[in-house]
Amino acid sequence: MIEIQHSNDEKHGSFKASSDGNPAGLMTYTWAGDDRFIIDHTEVEEAYSGQGVGKEMLMAAVDFARSNNKTIIPLCPFAKATFQKHEELQDVLVNNAQA
Repeated sequence: MIEIQHSNDEKHGSFKASSDGNPAGLMTYTWAGDDRFIIDHTEVEEAYSGQGVGKEMLMAAVDFARSNNKTIIPLCPFAKATFQKHEELQDVLVNNAQA
C-alpha cells in the first residue's frame, strides 16, 4: 500500500510516497503567492514505475488544494499530462484553464 506524506513551508512543499517504509516517489512544489502552488517535479522510484505512484501523489496535491482553497500550476510534464487526461481534476487549476 502506498502512503503519502505531505510537508510544507512558506516557500516549498512536497508529497513523498512510500511503500512498506521504502521510498517510492517524490512530487515537489513551490508556492506562487498565498493561493497557488507550482508542481515543478515528479519522480517515481524505478521499482514502483507503472504502479500509479505518481497519480497517488498528484491526487494528494489535488486534495490539499481543494481542502485549502488553493490552485495548482502544473509545470512538471507528468502533472500537466495527468491534468489534461482527467477533466475531473481541473477545478484546482489556476483560472480553471486546461493545463
